[in-house]
Amino acid sequence: MKIGELSARTGVSIRSLRYYDKQGLLTPTRLENGYREYSPFAEQQVRTIQLYLNLGLSTEQIASFLHCVMKNKEAFCKEVVPVYRQKLAEIEEQIALLTAVKSNLEERIRSIVEEDSPNQRLGGE
Repeated sequence: MKIGELSARTGVSIRSLRYYDKQGLLTPTRLENGYREYSPFAEQQVRTIQLYLNLGLSTEQIASFLHCVMKNKEAFCKEVVPVYRQKLAEIEEQIALLTAVKSNLEERIRSIVEEDSPNQRLGGE
C-alpha cells in the first residue's frame, strides 16, 4: 500500500509516517519512481508505534525494542523492561517537581489571602 492509504488506515499523518521511516521504525520498499510501498504488516507496526508513543516513549527508545515486540510477545523482549523503568523514573521525577511547584503555589496563595484578610476586616481595600 502507498503512504496515503497507510495514513488513512491508521489515522497517522503522512509526515509522521515519513518520520518513522527516517527513524528506522518503518521500512517500506521503494518503487522505481521513489514512492514508498508498505506491506500490510505496516499497519500493525504503526499502531504499535503509536501505543508506545502514547506511553511517553521516544522514537529512539521504541527503536531499541520494536523489532523484538513485532516478532514476539512483549514479555519475551528483555529490552523493554529497562526502557519502561527509565520512563517510570522520569515520570516520578516530574511528579516530585510538580508536587513541589504545587506546594509553593498553594503557600503563595495562602500568604496573599492571609495578608489581605486583616484589611477586609478593618474595612480597607
